Amino acid sequence: MKEKNVHARSRGVDHFMTGVFYIVGGSAILLLLVLAGYIIIKGIKSYYPGVMGFTDAGIGNQLFNTIYLVVLSLIVSVPLGMAAGTYLSEYAKQGKLTEIITMSIEALSSLPSIVIGLFGYLVFILMTGAQSNLFAGAMVVTILSIPQITSTTRDALKALPDYYRTGSIGLGASTFQTIWHVLIPACIPRVVTGIILVAGRGFGEAAALLYTTGQSTIIDWSNWNLASSTCPLNPMRPGETLALHVWMMRTEGSMVQHSTEIANISSMILVIAVLIFNLAARLISARIVKKNRGA
Repeated sequence: MKEKNVHARSRGVDHFMTGVFYIVGGSAILLLLVLAGYIIIKGIKSYYPGVMGFTDAGIGNQLFNTIYLVVLSLIVSVPLGMAAGTYLSEYAKQGKLTEIITMSIEALSSLPSIVIGLFGYLVFILMTGAQSNLFAGAMVVTILSIPQITSTTRDALKALPDYYRTGSIGLGASTFQTIWHVLIPACIPRVVTGIILVAGRGFGEAAALLYTTGQSTIIDWSNWNLASSTCPLNPMRPGETLALHVWMMRTEGSMVQHSTEIANISSMILVIAVLIFNLAARLISARIVKKNRGA
């Protein structure tokens, strides 16, 4: 009888906690839907002809700058972050030095973005004598992204069962071959999650870019000379991102026509861009997983 009561109590606690977790998860999803829905509805209501154009009255150039900056930062941060995470997980001997490196990475990931922005301004603008440019902004976002990707990669590799390693090495593979052909593909979904998080931060970052990318955009879409300051693909030109554009329209846009509408539409485009990037990354991750399983 006593065992039955204990079993019934344990089952009741299990059902209760399951309900709590469902409520917490549902609340998070509901909050996301409400927030995204509110921003998108406000953006749709604020739409006016020409707002998506690549002119001074539109936000096309700012959208391109945002995507270009995120791509530049990912090109640098993803290889470096994954390499650092792999080193900490597979090569570094556990000791005080490894603990110091891990603690430094965690401290770097918790620094305020405005501090990293000031550091980027000092190193990439003042010390080089350059003007505000997209490359400096991308490097600032890279500094913010590397700790997240490093930690995600390290944790994903450590979470893999040991038989992944022993099985591969037992078949004659080297440590590098095991990492490249077995371990990395096996933890791709978790690594992609980290990349999605840092990309989302890059899309919405404003404080870290105030001092580096500039707050102006002059692009000539007929000019594809990379050395020209008006070439769209020149990373050394100033380039205002959508997040900075929203901030400017809300703080200094009182003299600009449709400033409130531009801010609302820019916010909507940012949300949609992040959602599209997340879906695309998930689809690519799922495709890689299927390929690795032989599907």
